[in-house]
Amino acid sequence: MQAISNFHKGLNFGGWLSQCDYSEERLNGFITEEDFRTAASWGIDHVRIPFDYNIIENSDGTYIEEGFARLARAVELSRKYGLNVILDLHKTAGFSFDYYGENESGFFDSEKYQERFYRLWEEIAKRFGSDPEHIAFELLNEVTDEQYIGKWNEIVSICIPRIRKFAPDTLILVGSYHNNAADTVFALDPPYDDKVVYNMHCYEPLKFTHQGAYWTNDIVPEERLSFEESGCDEAYFEKLFSTAIEKAEKHNASLYCGEYGVIDVVGPEDSLKWLKCINSVFEKHGIGRAIWSYKEMDFGISDSRLDGVRDELLKYL
Repeated sequence: MQAISNFHKGLNFGGWLSQCDYSEERLNGFITEEDFRTAASWGIDHVRIPFDYNIIENSDGTYIEEGFARLARAVELSRKYGLNVILDLHKTAGFSFDYYGENESGFFDSEKYQERFYRLWEEIAKRFGSDPEHIAFELLNEVTDEQYIGKWNEIVSICIPRIRKFAPDTLILVGSYHNNAADTVFALDPPYDDKVVYNMHCYEPLKFTHQGAYWTNDIVPEERLSFEESGCDEAYFEKLFSTAIEKAEKHNASLYCGEYGVIDVVGPEDSLKWLKCINSVFEKHGIGRAIWSYKEMDFGISDSRLDGVRDELLKYL
């Protein structure tokens, strides 16, 4: 399995250009240059920047130059502070990972939506595909239902060659169903080329990392669980990642974890224990990753609640 040298240890700037109200105040002020400087000082090598299609694309499929300028500015600030960038399409026309908060549907059944998706990625590749050492692309955040995986594999097989016309050497991250679950990576097709990276997310066990969550029916918000009660240890994550690692090794591909983290309901010490545990398995297998998330969004590692353990926590990103 190949390690990703330029995208080994990172963090997400979640809630900035995605999962937000799209107000000028949010887009201009939630993440600033100072945040890029701070993130770089923490010893990471990249940031993952989730963005929604409507930041850069109008409802008729035409493009928003101001939105592309925002992405370009994010790339510019990343490079200023020595950080590489993953541009993550968090929502596309017709699909969002968020069942509850978004009104997007039909993508996997609509050739029109799929063509918009291909064209959008061609446009992104034209603008950001000339710097493969520092910029990577993530096709789509968190495909949800298992029923979509066949069509998703087909969409990937069409989209990547169209990107390659403009970005022949850029890393492209591809995740599987159940919201990029590690144990579904096996269902992805063999990579199109040697610059395709298998992508997973990990918030397991969900009852620990998402305790108190109000946005999912998978959690009883009143329930609480300590780290010791969670059943987590290195063997737990070894087993969880085993089929993804096997898939990557079979195709000599890289494996990346685009999101992982612990909700702010969990105490600092227990959060630290979980991060230390999962980090040991990432390091053992050379799995690149980006923690969710830098700021707020119920998972912020810059939030004051972690002030007492942050120096130690940063060792295990």
